Amino acid sequence: MKLADKRGLETDVYQPAEDSHLLATTASERIDDGDFVLEVGTGSGYVAETIADETGARAIGSDLNPHACERARDRGLEAVRADLLTPFAASTFDAVVFNPPYLPTDPDNEWDDWMEHALSGGESGREVIDRFLTDVGRVLSPDGVVLLLVSSLTGVEEVVERAGEEGFSAVAVADESFPYETLTVLELVR
Repeated sequence: MKLADKRGLETDVYQPAEDSHLLATTASERIDDGDFVLEVGTGSGYVAETIADETGARAIGSDLNPHACERARDRGLEAVRADLLTPFAASTFDAVVFNPPYLPTDPDNEWDDWMEHALSGGESGREVIDRFLTDVGRVLSPDGVVLLLVSSLTGVEEVVERAGEEGFSAVAVADESFPYETLTVLELVR
């Protein structure tokens, strides 16, 4: 079964799709054995598990959704229930990876369930990304790296600009185009 075909089978936890696969593959090429990696918004745990399996890094997941934490733990991952980066100590991670909620959503039409939290990036599609960028530098080790998946629906240039405001330089390290959007993995370093 293709990753895209798995969508819709789970109602409480975001299931791996093309975006997850692109982030997992790209991160696995850029993360080293022995690195300590945090996947924010881990969902099913697919990305963190792939990174750990492919690189030998220690990968943990975090998610606001308790069902997602449970699914990630079912995969054998350490998973912490967290709103983005709040509970994590300063200078802890060699890499932070994030496939954020990035779909622009009219606030009047938002659903009130866990999948809404996994998909909706607010009116601009960048509300969750902006909150993440404000705090991610705190949890990175001095030479740490952020791998952030962004959609053309969200505005890649706007995210790059916002990352710059937080002291990061950003470079696109992977992208994949679909009829409805282009997905880009940005590598952010200080």
